[in-house]
Amino acid sequence: MEQRFLKASLFVIVAPSGAGKTTLVHALLRSRPGIKLSISTTTRLPRQSERHGEHYFFVDEARFVELQKNGQFLESAFVHGHYYGTSSSFVDETLANGDDLLLEIDCQGASQIKRLFPEAVIIFIAPPSVEELRRRLHARAQDDEATIARRIEGAKKELQRAHEADYLVINDDFDQALLDLQRIVEASALRYHLRLSRFPLLAERLGLRSAP
Repeated sequence: MEQRFLKASLFVIVAPSGAGKTTLVHALLRSRPGIKLSISTTTRLPRQSERHGEHYFFVDEARFVELQKNGQFLESAFVHGHYYGTSSSFVDETLANGDDLLLEIDCQGASQIKRLFPEAVIIFIAPPSVEELRRRLHARAQDDEATIARRIEGAKKELQRAHEADYLVINDDFDQALLDLQRIVEASALRYHLRLSRFPLLAERLGLRSAP
């Protein structure tokens, strides 16, 4: 696959189900309104609080496979019995416009994105312990016992791949975890190639070389 180099920051957030990823991401986006959120397509049914086109694009399996065959997804994965995919056109257009973008995907998808976009920033959000993760899954009361058990097993496998990320955020204290995310975003904006692409006169004034 051809690697693509960025004019903006591409953040990829990975976390086990129940680690608090969605709440952290929404808080981050409120504090950094310049970052756009990519909306994934999925075959799973919406939860009570979820709306089509806002949280996910909900489609049936036949439609998902059709989109997949037509090359509409930048990455796709089968997770917990359902398909998930990221729109290739939306990601390409957003980054080409110089807008920062955030993806919420699983480890499989993150690996695919990193191969395509080596400059992508992969952030793994982990719970303080598996026991705390189990408590949170029970507390949110969205899944039956069999589903929770399946999510816990899936979380253990995902935690074994946490080392593939660029950053690790532990969501024990919410405020601290959010601060950690904000610092990662701020530091990413200072990377050499992004500074030159956003402030091209810097190279001329200071005699700076373009990044290789």
